[in-house]
Amino acid sequence: MTETFSSVPIVDFARLNDSVTKDEELANLREAIFVVGFLYLTNTGLESLIHHTHENLPKLFALSTEAKEKCNMINSPSFLGYTRLGAETTATKIDIREVGLYPDCPGAQDLVEEYIAKTDSLAQAFVRLVAECLSLPRETFDGFKGNMSRLKFVKYPPAAQNSQGVGPHKDSAGLFTFLSQDNTGGLQVLNKKGEWIDVPPIEGSLVVNIQQGFEAITGGICAATTHRVIAPTSQTRYSIPFFQGVRLDLTLDQLKESAAHIVQRIPASDDKKKRAVDVPSEFLSPLYSCFGEAHLRNRILSHPDVGQRWYPELYAKYSQQVLK
Repeated sequence: MTETFSSVPIVDFARLNDSVTKDEELANLREAIFVVGFLYLTNTGLESLIHHTHENLPKLFALSTEAKEKCNMINSPSFLGYTRLGAETTATKIDIREVGLYPDCPGAQDLVEEYIAKTDSLAQAFVRLVAECLSLPRETFDGFKGNMSRLKFVKYPPAAQNSQGVGPHKDSAGLFTFLSQDNTGGLQVLNKKGEWIDVPPIEGSLVVNIQQGFEAITGGICAATTHRVIAPTSQTRYSIPFFQGVRLDLTLDQLKESAAHIVQRIPASDDKKKRAVDVPSEFLSPLYSCFGEAHLRNRILSHPDVGQRWYPELYAKYSQQVLK
């Protein structure tokens, strides 16, 4: 097994569910999980839904400022709602993107609910296949799933060359992310040599990546991968990430006990298991009492206006930790 990567692998969901091809495709999935932390998932059965939803994104973002501001995230202590251009920060720099859902727009709520329901169903099946590829019982990760998965509609307007659409980060909200992107490009992942690798669009596919919750549950063996989006220069980019939620009440002590049991059964080298503990993650940090606090910390720093309004003391505390 190689130690790094120069491209993101393709895993066929239909082959994972075919008894004739399953074992071969599970091996491909295991390689993607261990080495890359990212993969294209094809033949999911969601292709028409993905296409239909992307067709509707331009008109949703073309709604009036007044309509968008009615559901501005600044009004939500749960960090849910619309984020205007320039209001989100990653790696201490402003992201050039606009994010939101608009349930007051005719048809939008039905579209969102269908997308969430079908993607969540796919996500649950996928996690069980991940368990299988790691030689674990299919239900190993069932008890870690949370009740707050999230969906975003994202617009990246054209900007100056090499501008930050969204800065380097690891997804922190749960188990896995399932991203549909249009044909614009701009997504990149960081390999172990420190090289940025392009993740060009594949029609109808979902880009799936490990989040920090799953990284922590597997003791860092299945590590989340740093990624970013370079803002487009000549056309608007749209994407739809679905973040599969993790249990936010899981404490560090509970995590260590669960992870130790899981890690010892994953067929990885002793060296990989030893190095895994060095993977930096808020979810593995003794600074935070549970997944929920680590998640809240990330939300507060990513959305400083919301954090300062609803959690001023925590914003000051977490900002100081970053400065240190």
